[in-house]
Amino acid sequence: MLPNLGLGELIVILLIALILFGKRLPEVSRSLGKGIREFQRGMRGFEDEIRREVSSEPAPPAALSPVSPEAAAAAKGEPPAPTLPAPPPPGSGPSTN
Repeated sequence: MLPNLGLGELIVILLIALILFGKRLPEVSRSLGKGIREFQRGMRGFEDEIRREVSSEPAPPAALSPVSPEAAAAAKGEPPAPTLPAPPPPGSGPSTN
């Protein structure tokens, strides 16, 4: 975890901790250890939850077919939308001459 720390650096860090915390050093280190364990437990739980979600996802469909609006409405249980009449072809309406 701390690959670049040598023995000299660790001794200096421990001396500084001893000066700052004094007699409370065991209590502080115990609290720090509990916090680290709790964090690791939470991370494991999070990873397990992600794995469960990924493994429970359904496989994507092989091919999607286009669905008409009427079929989509019927699948949802909705009444079909009203359809408008088709416009007349050009030239078949009343003449304006």
